[in-house]
Amino acid sequence: MLYNSDCLEVMKDFSSDSIDMIYLDPPFYTQRIQSLSDKNGRKYKFADTWDSLDDYLSFMRVRIKEMKRILKPTGGIFLHCDTSASHYLRILLDEVFGVANFRSEIIWTYKRWSNSKKGLLPAHQTIFYYTKGKNYKFNIIYGNYSATTNLDQILQERVRDKKGKAVYKRDENGEIVTAKEKKGVPISDVWEIPFLNPKAKERTGYPTQKPIELLERIIRISTDEGDCVLDPFCGSGTTLVSAKLLNRDYIGIDINPDAIEITKKRLADPYKTTSILLKVGAAAYRTKNETELSILNQFECDIVQRNKGIDAFLKRHYFGCPVAIRIQRDNESFKDALSMLVSASKKKNCSFGILITYEKNLNSKINIPSNIIVINKYSTQFEIELDKKTAK
Repeated sequence: MLYNSDCLEVMKDFSSDSIDMIYLDPPFYTQRIQSLSDKNGRKYKFADTWDSLDDYLSFMRVRIKEMKRILKPTGGIFLHCDTSASHYLRILLDEVFGVANFRSEIIWTYKRWSNSKKGLLPAHQTIFYYTKGKNYKFNIIYGNYSATTNLDQILQERVRDKKGKAVYKRDENGEIVTAKEKKGVPISDVWEIPFLNPKAKERTGYPTQKPIELLERIIRISTDEGDCVLDPFCGSGTTLVSAKLLNRDYIGIDINPDAIEITKKRLADPYKTTSILLKVGAAAYRTKNETELSILNQFECDIVQRNKGIDAFLKRHYFGCPVAIRIQRDNESFKDALSMLVSASKKKNCSFGILITYEKNLNSKINIPSNIIVINKYSTQFEIELDKKTAK
């Protein structure tokens, strides 16, 4: 169900104790006009401007009270916010739902490019999770064990000995007892989920759109199939699309007609962009081996993981342009390595290129451009110096 109206007026018509879960991504008190354009150039915007903080909190208080009324006794609410007014909203939720019903402060962290500014780069938003009472619905989601976890130990059951020390449990024959099968590690309250790529098919161009990956996780931990999910500030409809994909019922409300129009289109053809980063992990993007990293770490540089022609850029620019670094691979010729560096450097408008080679005696017939600096790998340089001394 979709409503193009003020959520307060719509919720007044809902029965008490009727909604299983509420997620709201309301105005953040940014004091700005939020605007963005879609791929076709159509501009969407809404105002997040207020006469005062008291005005904003009054707006939120009356609506949050109504949300509590319509939540089932087993229900939960997830309020999404940023640093603009998060500390005030936390106190407001304590006031309405009670301090004892606070469950989690979920930190959604992500990587985003941003213009430099004085201060730390903002790279997270907050989701406050409260329940209506103590007997609430919660489904544990398990993640993978970390690389440092000793899996062979956790797959064997343990007990405490007389001194209270954890030891392997053994059967009557003295054999170590195998533990019950493990599901993984319960997820924590810090969620690293990538922000939507600008070219993602899922992106609509609506300001403040959140990724389905995020909403699916919230819905999974707090509802079951067939439960009813409400988003009173549904925006581009991400919550409703997520609910539909997970076989939940859904209700969306937004005062902006553009938001309702986008949501209708998305619900007619729900689509989720799969995050490759979440699927394969950050380690899959690392293309440098330990030897290459040890060489590059000798420089003040930023390492490039996915570029065949460039391995790093010096942090310092020369003549206003970057300087590229490339290491000659063991399975390629000097000429090929040089060609790849020259080509990649031109594309990145580099003033200089540094080629690190393992070859001692270069062919004088090879034409090395004047802006390319050739140096030997550090281990090879040691060999050259030793050869000079032993030749005397």
